[in-house]
Amino acid sequence: MKAVRWITAIVCVFGEGIAAGQVSGDLAGLTMRREGEAFRASSSAEDMESNGDDVPIVPGGTLTLLDVDGPGMITHFWNTIAAFDPFCGRSVVLRIYYDGNERPSVVSPLGDFFGVGHGAEKSFSSTPVAVSSEGLSRSCYWQMPFRKHIKVTVSNESPVYPVASFYYYLDWRKFESLPKDTMYFHAQYRQSMPAAPGHYTILETAGRGQYVGTVYSAQQVELGWFGEGDDFIYIDGETAPRLRGTGTEDYFNDAWGFREFCTPNHGVTIYEGVYPSDRVTAYRWHIADPIPFDKSIRFTIEHRGSAFDETAGAESMQLTSSSERPDWVSSVAFWYQDPPVTFDGALPPADKRIAPYRVLPVSKLTHRAEPTERVTPSFVGVNYFTKPGAAAIEFDFDVDKPGRYRIQGIFEHSILGAVWQPLLDGKPAGPPIDMVNQDGHRMWDDLDLHDLDAGKHTLRFVKVDAVIPGPPLDRVSGVNVHRRVFHPASARGYGRVS
Repeated sequence: MKAVRWITAIVCVFGEGIAAGQVSGDLAGLTMRREGEAFRASSSAEDMESNGDDVPIVPGGTLTLLDVDGPGMITHFWNTIAAFDPFCGRSVVLRIYYDGNERPSVVSPLGDFFGVGHGAEKSFSSTPVAVSSEGLSRSCYWQMPFRKHIKVTVSNESPVYPVASFYYYLDWRKFESLPKDTMYFHAQYRQSMPAAPGHYTILETAGRGQYVGTVYSAQQVELGWFGEGDDFIYIDGETAPRLRGTGTEDYFNDAWGFREFCTPNHGVTIYEGVYPSDRVTAYRWHIADPIPFDKSIRFTIEHRGSAFDETAGAESMQLTSSSERPDWVSSVAFWYQDPPVTFDGALPPADKRIAPYRVLPVSKLTHRAEPTERVTPSFVGVNYFTKPGAAAIEFDFDVDKPGRYRIQGIFEHSILGAVWQPLLDGKPAGPPIDMVNQDGHRMWDDLDLHDLDAGKHTLRFVKVDAVIPGPPLDRVSGVNVHRRVFHPASARGYGRVS
């Protein structure tokens, strides 16, 4: 089995006596006035005549979004980001501190907290969390009560890329007091890259509370289905799991594999397939079925699946249907607990939270365009060639080691766009890409797997009049390639070839 390397090129609630209906947020509850005073912290400029309502975050910098005394409760959190890091969903980290604690009770990369892993950006909708605008706009309605104090921060943990703009709303209510049994919201990110032998732990905590949700991500390192692992939930120190699952996709309320979909309480925000480097993120909210615990909870999951020998014949290619796999896995656990628990707010370095992509900024690549006058010096984007007739642009990049590589790019899709055929060293690299988009977005397009020798290679884009019909091209080891479209970066001048 050949390992896959990546090249990423940047080409283009509560008050005493509150009615139950008000807590649930249903429409019937709106007929009764809710307790508390409404407040908002936002990135709005102090000068209300100004339109400069964003806040930049330098590499290594931290922005405090909210720092107030209670009792109170956050009811809504919205944000959008423009960052030069194509994986800012993993490099920008959310932390929440309660009641003066020096350590946080919420620690998660921003993207994973909002249901999309791997630093990717993808739109979906669920009950507590929704992401729109091709993954750029994130909203959540998790209720986050606090008695004495709350501090909410976001940190740009990229050592290189600044966050050009961060916009946010944090809506919260202030109360005279909170019910004695009010629990605090928690969220914790974990990862194992590659997954270590044995079960992967999603959550382990002591105290009294209830478990309310999971975001789980995996990036495959070899051919095959990754999701044969069962889930196990141990309650209050029991040695045998009280809740025992039948398969990874079964826990997320899917069946017979994964595919992308979303419902109010479960879904799959990313599913790319069964090939090396393909990614998946799934979510499961336990809103209607929270899992209570009085002393402790431990939630683990196996990482098992099929394995193949690509050098064998078709009849003997599959080695097993369920063996332990060393895929890269990560998760966020969501739960409520009182009193709040804290944990180490440090995460692995930002570049260790994603696959070892090689990021190639366009500004540092040799490029040639036809016709040359159509290239915008400040932003080289293949879709900027709008003049009728032939147009092309090509880039040279170097490969240090021979091997199998996935090539991807972030390209601007706009109303001025066109359809482009990518070619690698003169051969088609995936199907034509339609870059015409009415709204104008930078999207992640897949250019397939390729076996590359060490040395210089040329990626060329040729404008075509229409999408060429027919099935996806088949180029590597009999792999039937399918097109993927994502949007992991929002900074001008960036696209990506991975």
